[in-house]
Amino acid sequence: MKKLIILFFCLFAFSFANAQDFKGKVFLLNADGQKEPAGFATIVCIENGMVAEADMDGNFAFKRVKLEKATFYATFIGYTKDTVVVNIPHEYHEFNLKDENELGALVVTGRQEANYLSKSTPVRTEVITAAGLCKMACCNLAESFENSASVSVGYSDAVSGAKQIKLLGLSGTYVQMLDENKPIMRGLASPFGLTYIPGQWLESIQIAKGPSSVINGLEGITGLINMEHRKPTAENPLFVNLFTNQELKLEANVASSLQLNEKWSTVIMAHASGDTKEHDGNDDGFKDEPKTLQLNFDNRWLYQAAPGGVQIRFGVKAFTDKRIGGQMDYKEGMNDFGVFDAFKKGIWGSEIHNSGIDGNFKLGIPLSNEGAESLAFVATYSYYDMNTSYGTKYYKGHQNMAFVNAMYQNQIHENHHYTFGIAGQYDKISEDYKSMMFDAGKNPVAAVTSPRLNGIEDKMFGVFGEYTFTNDKFTAVVGARGDYHSEGGWVFGPRANLKYSFTDNTIVRLTGGRGFRHANIIADNLGLMSSSREIDIEEDINMEDAWTFGGNFTQYFKLGESENSYVSFDYFRSSFNNQLVVDWDKAADKNRVSVYNCHGRSFTDTYQFDLSVEPFKRFTAILTYRYTNAKVEMDGQGLVNRPLMSKYKGVLNIQYATNLNKWTFDVTAQLNGPAPLPLFMGGGESEVYPMFYAQITKKFRGVDVYVGVENIGNYMQENPIISAEDPYSPDFNASMVWGPLMGRKFYAGMRLTLWKK
Repeated sequence: MKKLIILFFCLFAFSFANAQDFKGKVFLLNADGQKEPAGFATIVCIENGMVAEADMDGNFAFKRVKLEKATFYATFIGYTKDTVVVNIPHEYHEFNLKDENELGALVVTGRQEANYLSKSTPVRTEVITAAGLCKMACCNLAESFENSASVSVGYSDAVSGAKQIKLLGLSGTYVQMLDENKPIMRGLASPFGLTYIPGQWLESIQIAKGPSSVINGLEGITGLINMEHRKPTAENPLFVNLFTNQELKLEANVASSLQLNEKWSTVIMAHASGDTKEHDGNDDGFKDEPKTLQLNFDNRWLYQAAPGGVQIRFGVKAFTDKRIGGQMDYKEGMNDFGVFDAFKKGIWGSEIHNSGIDGNFKLGIPLSNEGAESLAFVATYSYYDMNTSYGTKYYKGHQNMAFVNAMYQNQIHENHHYTFGIAGQYDKISEDYKSMMFDAGKNPVAAVTSPRLNGIEDKMFGVFGEYTFTNDKFTAVVGARGDYHSEGGWVFGPRANLKYSFTDNTIVRLTGGRGFRHANIIADNLGLMSSSREIDIEEDINMEDAWTFGGNFTQYFKLGESENSYVSFDYFRSSFNNQLVVDWDKAADKNRVSVYNCHGRSFTDTYQFDLSVEPFKRFTAILTYRYTNAKVEMDGQGLVNRPLMSKYKGVLNIQYATNLNKWTFDVTAQLNGPAPLPLFMGGGESEVYPMFYAQITKKFRGVDVYVGVENIGNYMQENPIISAEDPYSPDFNASMVWGPLMGRKFYAGMRLTLWKK
């Protein structure tokens, strides 16, 4: 027996000694030698078939490689494969992938997955790649989620054209929006911010469910959406996208990535779009969408002192946007304050003029050769101006926001990493709201204002820390953050994200944490402006405060050509300690909409199922179903279903590509479930409705041409504007939107890409 025990320990020790690690980082390398981390690249061990996925920063790790010598290769779509043979153990290796177009010869191209669930992240993260953004028109960020059941997109109202997203059964205001991990779309920028990010500017979108890192703040209650833009180091000196549809919407996007020398590179992006034609498809006398003119500009710079050395990123972006909505007879300028020409003529109109500018700076200083120890500093500033009129309601808002973040990162051991830092934020929002009153002769006699719509000036200082443990099976990210707000006092938010891999293909995730945010009554609820009701803010609105917990199970499997087919199940619950409530049914006279702090319970439960398969070469199918149970306690009603929140959504996307991707065919079908309606609309639920999309893309050398159709079934919400025939009556309301406002739309476009030689 003693000999058996000794033999067992010897075998165990031998096995452990031969189960060593291999880790490193994957970079994309351009012709000038500049490097860019290859987020979500794939690394494969040829001898045993082990597969690893790099994280967002290109880092990867293989644990317990039971080989003395192994061959690894790294791949990233559009770049050459890099292969290395190493002796195990091998402390660290960098893969450098070159752009395929530098080879000057025929290259067999791969096909990038359009949508997938990340294997590496501890938070349940859905990635929409550049290929996914090309599946549909995707004119802007708001139109980039049609293939995802995780995110629902709809109109805020039937006159402004503003779109809002919903995640985990709650409004998009509870989602933290990040631009390359910098907070954006806060405050006044939130109602239209989704339309100010052109889809063709993006390389990928990451949708993370539940509370994630504390590093960028506590405002992400239901999750975060991070956008990766085109990079200065990309080998594309010119990219052009042109788009039009049957309603004569015109759009152009131009991007140019330039490498000036070994250290400096820049990317310039420009966008122009306009809805040039007025249309009224449901004959209610109102424009289905406003006439618009939008211009955007973005310039980003990168300074890389040396490969793996100090890195500086900075940039500036600006936009201007004009929207003319309302009745077909309404013309620009008729709603000017003090003129009231539209009201005197009995015409209801809406004008929105938005503009903004944003600057950002990011400094990264590695303090070790492998990059485990580093310092980082991030600073952003944004100015936003909103000038709107809806009938006889006027709202002006000006916003100045500054954000700074300084952090230090290091590791105690290869399995133990920590980050801590300090942050500051300054928010100043000035608001001017007026609802005009007129006498029988249509002369202005008074302006109704709200003392609680007078803006906010909040100064925040915060400290945070985060610890990460990783090994071959288990990852834990645990963090905490304390923020002091001059408007709200101290808030404390702990967060934890856990991932356990039973095998390389069987993964379980758990997440939980607390989030806080300041509510902005008008920006968060733009539909309040497109109704005849007065806004009754009953009390001072406290900070919104919620806990979110959830979990995810994902099983990857081989089917046909794909090693990464998967089935996934999610459950998440958000429970509020305090939430802003907009109540259309409380006021007995129905001439007011009540706004107050929730005086009871408010929660959502969200369940989701995902299936992604590639049964045969170049044919993929993604099936997703999401069910939401959203409840809120309203004064005088008790616990009710959250109004206008769809109970379920199903999505089926099918794509087939011919050899060398010369032709690509995409079809998407949606089934949108019923949404509870307010009592003043008769209660009950909205209709269940389907949506269908299709697109065909033909690839030439350097040029893609595509044609498609949206809403093939031509389904539209019936009478989306209440009392459209009498817009100045007390019953007028254009904010009760739960379905499509536009019918079938055909579109066409082209994408031209020039590669650096």
